[in-house]
Amino acid sequence: MPAERVVFVHGAGSFGAAAWPRQHGLSLELACLYVRRHGFSTTGEPEPTDHARDQAIVAEALGGGGHVVAHSQGAVAAMMLAVERPDLVRTLTLVEPACFSLTAELPATAAHIALMTPLFADRTTMSDDEFLQEFVRRAFSADAQPPTTAEARRSAARLRLHSPPWEAPLSIVPGVPTFVLTGGWEPLYEEVADYLAGTGAVHRQAPGGHRPHDSREGDALIRAFLRTGTAESVA
Repeated sequence: MPAERVVFVHGAGSFGAAAWPRQHGLSLELACLYVRRHGFSTTGEPEPTDHARDQAIVAEALGGGGHVVAHSQGAVAAMMLAVERPDLVRTLTLVEPACFSLTAELPATAAHIALMTPLFADRTTMSDDEFLQEFVRRAFSADAQPPTTAEARRSAARLRLHSPPWEAPLSIVPGVPTFVLTGGWEPLYEEVADYLAGTGAVHRQAPGGHRPHDSREGDALIRAFLRTGTAESVA
């Protein structure tokens, strides 16, 4: 019997297999595909967000069906696909999902939107580096300093082109077994996770900040859910 397929969908930073270093070993037991979302390239010019293209990329990678594991902004396209094509998505794992459309009226998300909206409104008047520095300051810490590598500059250009995640066309949640993993560091992501848990998703926390899947505990939880797709597996 062929191995079950798992499609990994990255967030706004690193992409492809580089975004999932802890999960590479899963290829020994599952057919793992690490996709690259629209506009992410090491050579091509960054492009604006295209949720439809991202959905198509994930759907093509799934083929006849399989599991989807998505991080941060990648969770938007993953959830949209699971809503529209539940026949393709056997389970959905969302790591620190930036699905802010669902929680836009809740306190932490509303505060985040109020903080970030002026920045996105002014982005056409800012350089890529200026936008990235201000984004990092507002989203993470006033003392945080963005990296200055060539790839970081490409990431900054890409980030400035992307649409705010709270504008994504999300209004309903998928009817497939869903696991939400958060890092317990930021109320914004916990609010999204709690919302999804209220609709039937399983929610757990693991160390690692915005990348809990990089921790031993987070990786173990993801692997357990992929094997069974049940709440009991991540108890």
